[in-house]
Amino acid sequence: MNPAPQSPHTSHVLDAELLPDDAFDLEALAQACRQSPDWVRVRVETGVLQTDPPEQAWRFSSQTFVRARRIAHLEATFDADPQLAALTVDLIEEVTRLRRQLQQLQALHGDAPT
Repeated sequence: MNPAPQSPHTSHVLDAELLPDDAFDLEALAQACRQSPDWVRVRVETGVLQTDPPEQAWRFSSQTFVRARRIAHLEATFDADPQLAALTVDLIEEVTRLRRQLQQLQALHGDAPT
């Protein structure tokens, strides 16, 4: 039996889950996203990206890394406004969360996946 194909978004999530929660500082996140530190600063200041914890020196979780990469990709590919890109990523994350919930419920009830 072949495993289910993974979307490009899923593979980033799986890779990032192996990193510590505060794996990235400002410079490392910018470099990982192939963006400038100013690009990251602007997105933090506008609320598109979050720091962990927000009241201390900026550290970014692996989940924020995945989010930032997706936003950077959407901005570059579709010339999307950062807020629109962030909304799109919110929807991707929500669909992923709902699919995970559905799989858990199906496994719990012994239902076959659809």
